Amino acid sequence: MNKKDNLIKELYQLKQEHKDLDEILMQLQNNQTVNLLQVQRLKKRKLFLKDRIIILSNKIEPDIIA
Repeated sequence: MNKKDNLIKELYQLKQEHKDLDEILMQLQNNQTVNLLQVQRLKKRKLFLKDRIIILSNKIEPDIIA
């Protein structure tokens, strides 16, 4: 497995975790069993994942400025 394949695999895993966090946050809001500290942590993790996804995406296919 080369470096690009590893990056793609990591990117897929991060996107999946980001999606899972979305679902968890929606369930917490729907159930109205909101622990604000837990929600805050999940949202913070989600933002971290989003930033990491962007970084990995740029490493895999960097923007070419023409």
